[in-house]
Amino acid sequence: MSVQPTPDRTTSSTNQASSIQSDSLRAQIFQRLHPHAYLDRFLIEGVRPDGRTPDEWRDVFINVGSISTADGSALVRIGGTTIVCGVKAEIAEPELDIPDQGFLVPNIDLPAICSPKFKPGPPSEEAQVLSERLNAALISAQLLPLTTLCIAPGRSVWCLYVDATCISYDGNVFDAALLAMVAALRNTTLPDATYNDEMGRTTCRSRTARHPLVLNEDRIVVGLSFGVVPTPDIPPGLDTGGGKDGPRTFGPTLLTDPTAFEEPLLARDFTVIVDSQGRIVSVEGGVCGESSTDHGQEDGGGFIERSIRAAQERAKTLHQLLR
Repeated sequence: MSVQPTPDRTTSSTNQASSIQSDSLRAQIFQRLHPHAYLDRFLIEGVRPDGRTPDEWRDVFINVGSISTADGSALVRIGGTTIVCGVKAEIAEPELDIPDQGFLVPNIDLPAICSPKFKPGPPSEEAQVLSERLNAALISAQLLPLTTLCIAPGRSVWCLYVDATCISYDGNVFDAALLAMVAALRNTTLPDATYNDEMGRTTCRSRTARHPLVLNEDRIVVGLSFGVVPTPDIPPGLDTGGGKDGPRTFGPTLLTDPTAFEEPLLARDFTVIVDSQGRIVSVEGGVCGESSTDHGQEDGGGFIERSIRAAQERAKTLHQLLR
């Protein structure tokens, strides 16, 4: 009587795990060498590499008051992108031509620790451009009337340094940074300060007696970013039949909340800034990447209109989180 050998379950499991690791490695190599083709394979199936649909947003998390040494602070996480923002208030002399207005100085830092794409050293060009965009968004929205930062006209005003730092980068930094700055400003409090003419100096009565900033609640703004991916290249032999409706057709795809992998592959990008009343404050858009001509069938107006509608709907959720 012969005894049949039993299968070695441990060996089978090991071989299966090894096969999965090998497939994962091949996918990573293909993604690195052929990023456009890698993204196209997903979009043809109606999904993105992170599992989202083209019009799906990533989860958002907001926490305020986490930096005890700052006058106001907030931490914002959008998917894999994390921004921490602190507000530091200092007393300064106003400008001669606007003696009753204080200063709002937003800035963002993209250190090397947040992503391999950034190198140690002085602020990158991307960080400088982002800082300018954030400043324009906050000023144009008139979120904080600068006259409320005046202590004594022509003598003393508050200067608010709104410093944001990216500690984890996975795309769409502008939306996360603007959200963090707005949340930090809402969390900011200032001590009561007075200017003494005889002494020629500004003094604070008490460090514990503080008051919040006088923000224009109707002008609280959030940013919503979009990107357009060119028409995907359909690999030969891939079945794109749509059954009784006939073959499926593909064109440029509008993506919400682009990731760090998707951003370099975009042909166009849009950012819509929406206030708490659902009004459009501004719309930024431009051509980027290498494929700047493959979106003529829905150029400008079509994509912008879709972006505005989607932004206004998404803004409702973000404004709820800020309250």
